[in-house]
Amino acid sequence: MRVLGIDFGERRVGVAVSDPTGTLASPLPTLKRRAGKRPPLAALAALAQEYEVGALVMGLPLTPSGDESEWTKEVREVGEALARRTGLPIHFMDERFTSVQAERAIRSLGLPKHKREQKERVDAAAAILILQLWLDRQGGEIDGGREHPGKTRGEGPEDA
Repeated sequence: MRVLGIDFGERRVGVAVSDPTGTLASPLPTLKRRAGKRPPLAALAALAQEYEVGALVMGLPLTPSGDESEWTKEVREVGEALARRTGLPIHFMDERFTSVQAERAIRSLGLPKHKREQKERVDAAAAILILQLWLDRQGGEIDGGREHPGKTRGEGPEDA
């Protein structure tokens, strides 16, 4: 089963998809958001349909101390709206520090500076990290058929 990974941000949405076995995450093009506009639910739902995914994984932006913020609440609402729209189960993953890890990974590729600084690359890498972490924690036991749309789990390290 394929899984769609999402790093939802205020300006961009990083997106990744797993291979059919649910083992390896790969990047998809980053979606752009415009300030004050609705989240790109239609575009995300279209990607879910195009890649025939069976579940959604969205990064949950907790504070450094692990608490929820207003932004966390907004991201949850977007994820739950996407789950309702697609009929797919949604899983939230603690995304603390994934952007820092993504930036380090991009720097380590040895790309020219102008390419390293493209924010879309960092967002895509963050989506890959979020999805890959979730896939690794599943240990090959992915079965989207056992959960109900909108159900959440796997929100933090304590769920590993």
